[in-house]
Amino acid sequence: MSTCSSSVSDRMSQAAWASKLNKSYYQDDQQVKFMHLQAEIDSLLMQLQNLKQQRLSSNNQEQEV
Repeated sequence: MSTCSSSVSDRMSQAAWASKLNKSYYQDDQQVKFMHLQAEIDSLLMQLQNLKQQRLSSNNQEQEV
């Protein structure tokens, strides 16, 4: 479980760093698009991690039976 939270934490740190870095390189409209895509990626990553956790929980329950 710690790997999921550390991955999300790492991703958030990367996102903050990328946001600061890209501010000087992109115009405002491009920056907004980039931030929306970045938020979507973060959301998809969290969904993927949740599915992985559900799969692991399901497998553990099957093994207990």
